[in-house]
Amino acid sequence: MTGSSKDSPPVARVDTVEESRFGIRLSDPYRWMETDGPELRSWLTAQADHTEAALNSLPNRARIRARVEELTSTGTSESGFVAGVDGLLFFLREDPQTTVPVLMVRTGAEPAEPSAGRVLADPVAVTGDAHGGIDWYVPSPDGSHVAVGFSAGGSEDSILRIVVVETGELLDDVVHSSLHGAVSWLPDGTALIYHRYPEPTPDFAADERRFDSQSCLHRLGTPAEQDVPVLARGRNDAVPLTERDRPFVLVQPDSDWVVAVVSHSALVGPLTERISDCSIYLAPRAALAEPASCPWRQVANPADDITAFAMRDDVLYLVAHGGTPRGRVVAVSAVDPELSRAPVLVPESDCVLIAVRVVGDYLLVRELHAGADRLRRVPLTGGDTQEIELPVAGTIQEITGLPSGSGALLLTTSHTAPPMLLHYDGATGTVRDTGWLPGSDTEVLMATDVVVRARDGAAVPLRLIHRAGLPLNGDNPTLLSGYGSYGHVLAAEFTPDLRVWCEDGGIYAVAGLRGGGEHGRAWHAAGRGPHKENTITDFIDCAEYLIAHGYTRPAWLAGEGASAGGIPVGGALVRRPELWAAMVLRVPVTNATRQEFSENGPVNVPEFGTITTEDGLRDLLIIDSYLRVRDGQQYPAVLLTTGLNDPRVAVWQPAKTTARLQAATASDRPVLLRVDAHAGHGAGATRAQRVDSITDILAFLRDQLGDRTLTRRGPAVE
Repeated sequence: MTGSSKDSPPVARVDTVEESRFGIRLSDPYRWMETDGPELRSWLTAQADHTEAALNSLPNRARIRARVEELTSTGTSESGFVAGVDGLLFFLREDPQTTVPVLMVRTGAEPAEPSAGRVLADPVAVTGDAHGGIDWYVPSPDGSHVAVGFSAGGSEDSILRIVVVETGELLDDVVHSSLHGAVSWLPDGTALIYHRYPEPTPDFAADERRFDSQSCLHRLGTPAEQDVPVLARGRNDAVPLTERDRPFVLVQPDSDWVVAVVSHSALVGPLTERISDCSIYLAPRAALAEPASCPWRQVANPADDITAFAMRDDVLYLVAHGGTPRGRVVAVSAVDPELSRAPVLVPESDCVLIAVRVVGDYLLVRELHAGADRLRRVPLTGGDTQEIELPVAGTIQEITGLPSGSGALLLTTSHTAPPMLLHYDGATGTVRDTGWLPGSDTEVLMATDVVVRARDGAAVPLRLIHRAGLPLNGDNPTLLSGYGSYGHVLAAEFTPDLRVWCEDGGIYAVAGLRGGGEHGRAWHAAGRGPHKENTITDFIDCAEYLIAHGYTRPAWLAGEGASAGGIPVGGALVRRPELWAAMVLRVPVTNATRQEFSENGPVNVPEFGTITTEDGLRDLLIIDSYLRVRDGQQYPAVLLTTGLNDPRVAVWQPAKTTARLQAATASDRPVLLRVDAHAGHGAGATRAQRVDSITDILAFLRDQLGDRTLTRRGPAVE
């Protein structure tokens, strides 16, 4: 399939919509796809069949699939650790006998037996869908119940259910449309607060489906129709909300206060970290009994740039970036919540502050330095910080405080080693491997960090991962990955696709593009809104660096990005098609000028811009790769993917881009659209879906870049 596949792809109908905004002419040949009607579904089915036939015919696919299955079907995978009372530990487990992760509970974190624990909830059984998944879960303070968000087909449209811990039975309580969940229990465990969206109706326009969300109080054993909104638009004058704002009310387990986080833009992480464009409020928990008169006091506004928080008693610890782009930690008194008077517990340094957790008498501070997470602790009363030595440089995925305050569990990952579950000892400030998670039989990978000087002089971090001892002679198939949005930093993960790519002699390169958070909030701002083109040019500059420094050449270079990562990858595709042999765009943002009209579009206006202003439209046109496709251009091979249940990037974005590229390209390279009818944006995928996706992408890349598979060394990877 290196050239055109045997059969031509299905042709999409052209029905061009011409419009003028602010004197700018826009021409959209596939606007009709946005209605998501039967014609689009029929075309998507035909595209899926065409792509499946093309990928299944690849000669290297069977070999790649065998290795991917080997890596994903042996042993167990565990994550999502949440500690409860009396040593209870809740987590997700996936093993060869399960198709999706199931919710487990066990006592203690020591691995007396690898299979210890019992199943609390199987999402396939609960949802009745083979592609059912668990979106989130929160145990009650007394450990008797767990609130769980279930969804089907990767939709992330959570249904809140209550699981009895002792028996695993489900209570009759059912709450729909609880995407994001944000569940927090009242101390007595008889009620919880959760976040929900209005029930969808045919009258809702796509871009209004996430308007007017609420945080509500639900008492166990009562119908959801009786739930009381505790924070919503027009509910309390002390917290003014627009229709786009999303209010989350979080009960603090070690405090008599509650925190309200009002999100004014997109959410990319937990509500206690990786937040942005938010306002923070405090109120006494008891005052929630009267939501309309609850005396909320504002602690921070979006200009204060709060990205994470933790609380103990009447002190709120905030990671604040306003005036300090890399962040500082301040301790705000709930009695006098004036941010300007709050003492600084951790001043700004050369590290980027990511998250904080209260564990015992210390505040654990997670920070990013030179591409790897570090962990420090500082006494809650103030004083010198102590660095906690970690065994591997990588990403701290989770910090789970143990209820006794004696320590915490740390889930760490890296590009060169499998995940580890560490135990942090609060008494000594040291960590050790619990031995819970299995090691790896793979040969050694190595990572090298370099700095790419962008065309305007910005220092773009670039990490190169490959087999130890690999000759770096310019003959290496190289896959460049990037994201660069929301201030998000791509986690360092030891994934099956990374392992197979590197085992076969490839180089995997990860670019820390502007728009991400690699250098703090200033780095995010430099790739946001009117500066978003920097994200694209950084990606191109990293590709040129790889070629100029002899790592690879255009015939052996591919680019890859997912979701908002479609902006740099799609932008590089249409600007510099000769630079690439292939491009992979997974559930990508490619039609930025129309995103605002989709379900997840309005909350992304602060990040990307709006077509309702001339400046905003011009900014979006720069990053809209769909509208920049040109007829007769020699485009490289392109593989786009979509899930029909995607709640974040509408199916029509990759669909329109596929149709436009297929019609426009003058090369003999294929343009394929991989469609999964039972998937969304990636969450909740079954093992089989992940194996299929990884296999298809790697087989496509190997076919287009040439299958220069090297002989694996050592018995560990025979």
